[in-house]
Amino acid sequence: MGRALPLARSLSCVDTPRSWDADAYARYLAATTIPRCRAAAGNRGAYLLRRGDSDRTELAAITLWGSLAAMRACTGENGEQPPLPADEARFLVGGAPAVVHYETIDWPG
Repeated sequence: MGRALPLARSLSCVDTPRSWDADAYARYLAATTIPRCRAAAGNRGAYLLRRGDSDRTELAAITLWGSLAAMRACTGENGEQPPLPADEARFLVGGAPAVVHYETIDWPG
């Protein structure tokens, strides 16, 4: 492993009830959240992943940041669960997505 780096990673996983809702939510995230994160100062990458294609589909938005402060400047997070915008809530089962932060300990290059 390489040296420890101060990059924070935010992982957001959500379930949608049906695959066609997942398609709509993926389009929403790809048009709003992902570009906003990529354009933010300190962002090192933003990725949208999908798993499942039956009754429930999980989407994960993974964002990489130069620091926790840079991530919070973009997301407005206070370190806990961010507020769920009403336009996102309509896609989700069980409320707000889980948000987890990781420290990146190995980075290519």
